[in-house]
Amino acid sequence: MQLIQEHTRFIKETALSLGFTHCGIAKAAPLDEDAKRLEKWLHAGMHGSMQYLENHFDLRVDPTKLVPGAKSVITLTQNYYSPKKQPVDSPKISTYAYGTDYHFVIKEKLNKLLAALQQKAGDIVGRGFVDSAPVLERTWAQKTGAGWIGKNGNLISKTDGSFFFIATIIVDLPLFYDDPFAKDFCGSCTKCIDACPTDAILPNKTIAGNKCISYFTIELKDAIIPSEMKGKFDNWMFGCDTCQDVCPWNRFSKQHQEPGFTPNTAIETFGTKEWNNLTKEGFTTLFKNSPLRRSKFEGISRNLQFIEAIPVTNQTSPS
Repeated sequence: MQLIQEHTRFIKETALSLGFTHCGIAKAAPLDEDAKRLEKWLHAGMHGSMQYLENHFDLRVDPTKLVPGAKSVITLTQNYYSPKKQPVDSPKISTYAYGTDYHFVIKEKLNKLLAALQQKAGDIVGRGFVDSAPVLERTWAQKTGAGWIGKNGNLISKTDGSFFFIATIIVDLPLFYDDPFAKDFCGSCTKCIDACPTDAILPNKTIAGNKCISYFTIELKDAIIPSEMKGKFDNWMFGCDTCQDVCPWNRFSKQHQEPGFTPNTAIETFGTKEWNNLTKEGFTTLFKNSPLRRSKFEGISRNLQFIEAIPVTNQTSPS
């Protein structure tokens, strides 16, 4: 029992020293209720063209199948909130994409934490995930006391709002488990539902992913965005923060302290003219470590044309 307590304390202290905002632990077990909800959501086609969400269903709802013999699920959150804003005439980019791709930043921290734990606890098996495997991060975050899942589908913390990433480590090590966050503090508030430009936020905390601006500007790989969405993007070029921006709990958001999330100079300074003049070569250079790479230059060009923020010509630099 003392060893379990020692390992638990070591994990939480190390996580905080690495800059994580929260570290909580839950017992590894199948997520039966989530399995039912996910299956219903997929059958309704709310994932759109994100076919990968249909894959590995059994792994997604049972951590012991991702890590055989798993006993504990460690949830970590990383604040990325930045009070800095883009120029007023710039096509809008979600705050999470201001700096270096979070996969790079957080994966390095997960590797350090797991290596430290293996050195401390001996021969254990563990895997760290940050959007890299079928893990229901928000459910595990709620189970470890990080906050509640809001009406907009985001995990919300009473002390930190919702501008944070969620990462997970699954280990075959017994630990002390935190109490789940049991209360929903959204109450009767419907600000996120009312503000959503595309009506993607449905009742009962259901998100129509195939109507979300983030889906269209990031996940959709088609050359053309459906015409029925015309005029509904509120100038969002990459992602969308509307439901977070209007959430009252984000008045508690604090400036992140992660150097890797320092805003890209281009994002801080580019207005309409600069985006209009951006070449494919320039995009590749400026955003080589940015989340914007997910859409590629062609996707960004498509998005800009669709919101009619700038007339994109797909020009290239002279040789």
